[in-house]
Amino acid sequence: MRTVQMTLEESLIAEVDRTAKKMGTTRSAFARQALRLALRQLKAQEKEQRHREGYARKPIRQGEFSGWEGEQVWPEP
Repeated sequence: MRTVQMTLEESLIAEVDRTAKKMGTTRSAFARQALRLALRQLKAQEKEQRHREGYARKPIRQGEFSGWEGEQVWPEP
């Protein structure tokens, strides 16, 4: 691991410290977890944006998925 220096507001540090203590972890471990989560969320948002852009460039044609409609129906017991 590598040590990094960050500038944070006192109120944020206090809240992080309280939360980390409740979780039984350290400020550093909490920050690592929060940063990993933030990166995962950003990657998911990027994928969703690419997905939207793809459908905007090539919209679904009428009837394109009609062959699968019967697969979506669950039989009655």
